[in-house]
Amino acid sequence: MPPPTPAPDAAVDELREALRGAVLEPGDAGYDAARRVWNARIDHEPDVIARPTGTADVLAAVTGAREHGLSLSAKGGGHHVSGTAVPDEGLLLDLGEMDAVDVDPDRRIARVQAGATWGDVDHETQAFGLAVPGGQDPNIGVAGLTLGGGVGWLSRKYGLTCDNLRAVELVTADGERVRASADRHPELFWGLRGGGGRFGVVTSFEYDLHEVGPEILAGSLAYPVSDAPAVARRYREFVADAPREANALFGLMALPPASHFPADRHGDRVAMLVVCYAGPPEEGRPVLEPLRSFGDPIADSIRSRRYKRFQRAGASRGSIRTALRSQHLETVTDEAIGTLVRHGSDVPADGATVFVSPRGGAVTDPDPDATAYPRREDAFHVLVEARWTDPADDDEHVEWVESFHEALRRHATGDVAMNFLSEDDPETRRRAAFGDDYERLRRLQREWDPDGLFRMTRGIDPTD
Repeated sequence: MPPPTPAPDAAVDELREALRGAVLEPGDAGYDAARRVWNARIDHEPDVIARPTGTADVLAAVTGAREHGLSLSAKGGGHHVSGTAVPDEGLLLDLGEMDAVDVDPDRRIARVQAGATWGDVDHETQAFGLAVPGGQDPNIGVAGLTLGGGVGWLSRKYGLTCDNLRAVELVTADGERVRASADRHPELFWGLRGGGGRFGVVTSFEYDLHEVGPEILAGSLAYPVSDAPAVARRYREFVADAPREANALFGLMALPPASHFPADRHGDRVAMLVVCYAGPPEEGRPVLEPLRSFGDPIADSIRSRRYKRFQRAGASRGSIRTALRSQHLETVTDEAIGTLVRHGSDVPADGATVFVSPRGGAVTDPDPDATAYPRREDAFHVLVEARWTDPADDDEHVEWVESFHEALRRHATGDVAMNFLSEDDPETRRRAAFGDDYERLRRLQREWDPDGLFRMTRGIDPTD
């Protein structure tokens, strides 16, 4: 396939005539803001950016891209760690203006446009004491998380985000509006649930809702970093027998300057347990007691709080330089704990973290062939991440992430979480993110996008 050509003036003029939303070129006011993502290391410059206000705009943009031979990528409303939704050529659809959330509390259904974030969803659903299992940051985009599977605080109880998907509406490469569900285009619906979404431009999702909160039991326990090995072992024991309502993360990080942590310990390297009980707080207290009664924590902030507020606790703001790698562990062995503590304690700066989270409970319930999400077995996910501000520090932080990642490989399964792929991940890891479904997804993409119009790089190229 020949490389796409830059957007001709005629294409831009036609897009401006056809769309209600803004159409931007380099140098236009708003262009840089529209191409910017949360990861400040991403500096891609598409030839033209369209900001649709609705499905009609998306239809017009897809048709224009196809007629003028432009590659097309779509960016939802979230923070985009990898930045792969923003191309260095062609047409970018910035869907951030399409962020409406409509809740039907009687039927327990939410209809969510593709530019919404999980903060948008939680705000609307929690008004009725309902929730979708979504991301652990209100600024995570609904579209990217759902299409890649979607893991959050409620997943052990209610499954992945894509497991709670009822239907998807999208605009296909030939400019048609299609609704995919278990009854309509079931193979396409299968691929949209965890397969990466390179079958069209999704305009909206329809989800099942569950009773959650509004009050839950959640918070964190912080320990001196010297206690990290013992805390990790207690964490391993707790997760092995925890009910589905209980979810917990173990990690190493700098203690944040929050009011519920001692001021004289702010910035200290600590071992951290972050926990959430997705049920009545009074039922959760005895469940979490084995964690809360362990050792001598610096702080215990676990209390009854609103689910929506807890979801905002780790909110990412603005833009910051970021590098990350992820792996899956079949179990957290003592040897793996040693690697986690050793590398997680010797860091380049305060923004370097490692967190371990469990995969299990309702995540393992569906048949492996029910969705395109490739891994359903019990496991632990490890995320190594560094955040910093000065470009001069890039090499140091990236090297820390890569060396940590390499040290963990001997403990890991080799599985890859699609939503934690980075722009510079090698092809072997990109392919591993699709597991045994790679060829099935390739056939599906060849059916719905045979000419490779959509260039979202975490997808599978049907022409490769």
